[in-house]
Amino acid sequence: MKFIETDIAGTLIIEPVRHGDARGYFCETFRQDLFDEALGRHVEFVQDNESYSTYGVVRGLHFQRGEAAQAKLVRVTLGEVLDVAVDLRPGSATYGRHIAVRLTAESGRQLFIPRGFAHGFAVLSPEARFLYKTDNYYCPSAEASIRIDDVDLAVDWVVPTADRKLSAKDLAAQSFAEYNSVCK
Repeated sequence: MKFIETDIAGTLIIEPVRHGDARGYFCETFRQDLFDEALGRHVEFVQDNESYSTYGVVRGLHFQRGEAAQAKLVRVTLGEVLDVAVDLRPGSATYGRHIAVRLTAESGRQLFIPRGFAHGFAVLSPEARFLYKTDNYYCPSAEASIRIDDVDLAVDWVVPTADRKLSAKDLAAQSFAEYNSVCK
């Protein structure tokens, strides 16, 4: 596995080493010892999640507050998504900045997102299967979200606005300014 640092401290792109021949390929998608070494600390994942979506679906920007915050290791096993993580860590030099990474089943790339980030993704292919590990259990009462079209965050979701499909919950999400007025 190859671990690539990004412009936002703590986030990592992980590229598998695929061993292939005429039959297909084999690769390790997760190895605790290599992961811990790359992070410089231990992260214990406790829950795996999977979602299936079609072109234009945008999910996010979701996060869990307080003790329920979650680190995530995300990947795509079908199709292509634009994966986005927004730094919400108080005092961070990159607070309010985001990273956007294309994840595809073909490349096998993964993104590690530490606790303290809002997270979302947009489906760029006809369909996509999105898998992720979390280091904390889902807690509905701690869930919150920020609007995907927030002008202060200025995320380019790649999917044209007219083609975006959002849940009612995501349409009702708070702005980044509203989040800041409560959480800063």
